[in-house]
Amino acid sequence: MTTYHLAQLNVGRLVAAEDSPVVAEFMDALDEVNALAERSPGFVWRFQTEDGNAVAERPFDDDRMLVNYSTWDSVDALADYVYRSVHVEFLKRRREWFEHLRDAVTVLWWVPAGHRPTSAECVKRLEHLRAHGATPYAFTFRQRFDPAGSGAAGPDRDSCPA
Repeated sequence: MTTYHLAQLNVGRLVAAEDSPVVAEFMDALDEVNALAERSPGFVWRFQTEDGNAVAERPFDDDRMLVNYSTWDSVDALADYVYRSVHVEFLKRRREWFEHLRDAVTVLWWVPAGHRPTSAECVKRLEHLRAHGATPYAFTFRQRFDPAGSGAAGPDRDSCPA
């Protein structure tokens, strides 16, 4: 039985309003890309509003900042989806639809199996990564940590280490 799942958040700031023709191709592809994720080996869960995606969720004070967060069986399963599926074609075109952000846009962390991260939890992990670099609390694809000793925490134990 899996004890931990990998949680991930990725963010992006659109180059134009979500109803702009400039980002229409990206917005129109959301259902396809989300369905691909759901069919991918290792996928566990993804946040979505009643619209079926996460576009309406705005945990940042910025109407053009989009978020996407989900849980997976492993870092490798998520990496396979992100970098070795049709998803990579959208990733390659990211600059057409999203501004270049200097800060980290993706954060990974371990959660107890079955835990569903909240927007607040996701933002807290991203802010920690940006402030402290990769740690077991908040890390990246390039600098990974195993769940053992990660301090994986659910909603009642989710305290940010100093």
